[in-house]
Amino acid sequence: MTTRECDVVVAGAGTGGCYAAATVANAGYDVAVLERKPESEAGHIACGDALKGAGAFPESIPRSQIESAMTNTGVDHGRFEIPQENTVLEIPVPGELAVIDRWEYGRRIIEGADDAGADLRFETVVKDVIQDDDGRVTGVRAVEDGEAVTYEATMVVDAAGALSILQDKADFGGTTFDTNVSYQQFSSAYREVVTVDEPVEWSDALVFKPTERAAGYLWYFPRTDTEINAGLGFQMTEEPMQLVDDLKRDLRNRPEFEGATVEDKLGAALPTRRPYDSAVAPGFLAVGDAAGLVNPTTGGGIGGAAYSGQYAGQQAVEAIETGDVSERQLWAYNKHVMDDFGARFATLDVYNIFSTAYDLDDLMGMIAALPAEKIAEGLYSGETDIGLWLKVKTAVKAIGHLGTIYDLYETKQAAERILDHYETYPETREAFDRWQTQRDSLMDDVYATTGADAKY
Repeated sequence: MTTRECDVVVAGAGTGGCYAAATVANAGYDVAVLERKPESEAGHIACGDALKGAGAFPESIPRSQIESAMTNTGVDHGRFEIPQENTVLEIPVPGELAVIDRWEYGRRIIEGADDAGADLRFETVVKDVIQDDDGRVTGVRAVEDGEAVTYEATMVVDAAGALSILQDKADFGGTTFDTNVSYQQFSSAYREVVTVDEPVEWSDALVFKPTERAAGYLWYFPRTDTEINAGLGFQMTEEPMQLVDDLKRDLRNRPEFEGATVEDKLGAALPTRRPYDSAVAPGFLAVGDAAGLVNPTTGGGIGGAAYSGQYAGQQAVEAIETGDVSERQLWAYNKHVMDDFGARFATLDVYNIFSTAYDLDDLMGMIAALPAEKIAEGLYSGETDIGLWLKVKTAVKAIGHLGTIYDLYETKQAAERILDHYETYPETREAFDRWQTQRDSLMDDVYATTGADAKY
């Protein structure tokens, strides 16, 4: 068995892994990135290709590195198709948005990590974690080109994606690391990249459409006006959908896709849950999907992965330089994530929970009745003023759905309390247990208000 030593080992060469590795390498430390795919396939993952916040990206891999992957920067709104109400809503998208070629983007960030000095190890499958007698993670065991290899490191960064195997293998007993994780908090998704002969009329929009069941959703994201990322997903709390067949059925029923050809197809799981309460353990940090850092209402996770990767890299460097890789030392990473975007994602999860408690027709009728700008605020910020407009702007359109809208109003109040609480995320490990107990009590109010089954 071969043994290799480095300062930091990163499992996964996705967004979070590459940004973490580049941050560590830029600081002058040795970092190995273990990627299970061969070099020719690395960076090729299933994704909706929509990049929110494209105007600002972490500096460890600068925006200029990935600009070549931004194939459509003209998208400025969402197009929400509601067949049940014979309605199409045009919903503004705040901030800069781009639709990207995800494989090209994946290659560019790997190149960025390599340029920074990271050691990229392809065709390397992580099999287990190594822990000392005190429970500190000290490395990983992997298989590289068919050979067993041990990587010993001061710090391990888990960037292995949704339902990471590292978390299955590690013993987090006695730590705060969030193990309240189940497959039901995730979505299963499938997407195809298709080309059409004539430009689509909605090349400046992200198109969303519900399936026949509330748990399912379709998307059509234009990489260009003739190349479309078409996908379908469902929440794993529900009965599985026939993803491929259901997507193809919808494609056949859309005239703009007549004669379309498929360039690429791929499936994946993604978290549609709140961020991990804590993503640190002695010698261990989790980033991106491996820490639940995804907008649970849209599935958007590239930005969260990039920033969490950089924050994890910075925290790993600090731990190395202080000679302290304890949970207490790494705690600042949790705080940084929650203060930046984690609190907002946790708030948005309340609306995800709300959606599981209602009939599809009621939900679609309610959405059709709401002002588009308010839907946009809810989707992207987790906050929206639904006081006066609830009584005035929707009065006529909402007839038949006022009960659901009122429930949404009550849920919004509960979500605001969740947001307020997350904005007090503790500065230290010592205050965590009390914070978590108070949060759980607030979540009991969410379940009581929505009537939804407990998610955690």
